[in-house]
Amino acid sequence: MSQPEPAALLLATKPEAPAVTPERPGWGVYEGWVQNEKGRRLKPGVYWHNTKLDDEGERHLVDEWIASPVFVIARTVNTDDGSEGRLLRLVTHGSNKEWVLPMEVFGGSGEDARRSLFAMGVLIALRKRGAFMEYLLEQQPRQTIATTSRPGWHESGVFVIPGRIIGGEGVRYQASSKAPNLFAAGGSLAQWQSQVATLCQGNPVLTLAIGCALAGPLLSLVGVNGGGVHLVGDSSSGKSLAQLIGASVWGDPGTFAVSWDMTKGGLEIEAASRNDTMLSLDEIKRADPRRVQEMAYALANGQGKGTMTREREGRAKLHWRLLTLSSGERSLSEHAAIGGNTAHAGAELRMVDVNAGTRAHRAFDELHGMTGEGFHRALTIAAGKNYGHLGVAFVERLTAGSDRENLLDDFTKVRAQFVVGNAQAGRVADRFAVIALAGEMAIAYNLLPWPTGTSLADSLTLYREWLERVGNGNAEDRQILAGIASFIERHGSSRFSDISAGETDTRVLNRAGYWEIEPRRRLYLFNKSGLVEAAAGFGLPRMVKALEAAGALAKRDSDRKRHTKKYRLPGGGSAGLYVIDPERLESEGGTHE
Repeated sequence: MSQPEPAALLLATKPEAPAVTPERPGWGVYEGWVQNEKGRRLKPGVYWHNTKLDDEGERHLVDEWIASPVFVIARTVNTDDGSEGRLLRLVTHGSNKEWVLPMEVFGGSGEDARRSLFAMGVLIALRKRGAFMEYLLEQQPRQTIATTSRPGWHESGVFVIPGRIIGGEGVRYQASSKAPNLFAAGGSLAQWQSQVATLCQGNPVLTLAIGCALAGPLLSLVGVNGGGVHLVGDSSSGKSLAQLIGASVWGDPGTFAVSWDMTKGGLEIEAASRNDTMLSLDEIKRADPRRVQEMAYALANGQGKGTMTREREGRAKLHWRLLTLSSGERSLSEHAAIGGNTAHAGAELRMVDVNAGTRAHRAFDELHGMTGEGFHRALTIAAGKNYGHLGVAFVERLTAGSDRENLLDDFTKVRAQFVVGNAQAGRVADRFAVIALAGEMAIAYNLLPWPTGTSLADSLTLYREWLERVGNGNAEDRQILAGIASFIERHGSSRFSDISAGETDTRVLNRAGYWEIEPRRRLYLFNKSGLVEAAAGFGLPRMVKALEAAGALAKRDSDRKRHTKKYRLPGGGSAGLYVIDPERLESEGGTHE
């Protein structure tokens, strides 16, 4: 008895394909093999079923393969802008993927849409590209679902990120086909906990980075505005490692973290794509010093600049709410000064400096028995392999129980431990408190292997360090006083001269005032233009208010409405001058708000 041929044996072992009787003419989509009315086997895919007559008038079945299986399962409506689309289910290599197709692609050739589908594994017959687009357009699914192009909390109450809907159903994330998946995952949560989180314990800068990443989903729930913390320290101190660890909470640090080296518009796109999570910005020295304060304001305010389309229609502004984790060798105000800009207190409060350079081991406090180099390498490798798990797990726990109902009360209790002296310090305290709360919640969820109270204690440590550096006074006062002190340091010998001299010192150009020698101190007598120049960006009444609060106006005429004292000038004449004691400029400033 002869043996069957291998091909015949393979055919004999194939399961019988189900029979289909499609409408002709009409479309058909099959996830597996099927056979038509005459028993012809059809491979999986999208088909155009038709008939044709031959020369003898006999009707023949025509089954044209158009593409691999693509099912149109729902009509979509984007809640961000009301635009429509179609939710597709793609069957590629035995797996299922979902993708939202914007209806606007049908206004053109559809090439971009087909390109994206090819990238996801869909095969489309080259000569049937038009037919494929017709198939998609003609489908009329009954189901309608919402979509959004913004990650984070959706108006329906679910938390949306690419590929994940946390806390409910009925919403899909509508991603741009060219946008990278920032929320990718690698390794495992358990490995991240044991190899990353465990080593972060005892290091306030590192626990702050993790808490900063976890605080993003809490901001809108507890009513805290966005803002950021800026890690300041010398090169190679460990700042970038803290950012890498923070970024690993949500995604691959290599793509989730970005550089300051971008335009303001680019920054807005990056912030919006991480809404309700965290934006990690490395190397502030790469930012444009002329724009860096403006960018800090925009990040905290959470709204981009409006733009126009080619048709001169208003394009929707980008929106976001998140915390920014920044780093650099210089503070925000120091970097802004490079571009000739006066530091703005509001910008500094929105991006608060944190010491990440002069701790026990530069940015670190505890090396867990390792050398600094070994500690850095171990965390870098571990966070580069295990990422994208903690943030998702945190939101899953947050949405699974009733924690959201008591969240505001919990925040109030934590916030009460951050003592403040004025409203400006209060905004900073809010930020440290929500970071602390996020960390403590993750500890309670058994997501962070730290003792209860770790995140709170570390946040309080860094907040108190900030208070010690800036004092409890008004931030604008501090900047005004610092500006005047810096002006005296730079120009005290070149733009001032002795008020008691008999003749005018002709060597002084662009005079800012005079000095007066008293026992144990030298006072600087500013004219009006010199004082306004010394703290550029502030009006004269605001400057006088800061000087009075600091007790830096050493003398004035008996008329208390005046803030100047009248002096006889060298060479003749008199003028009212602002008499400033430079030693008082080092005080913390006033406490008015």
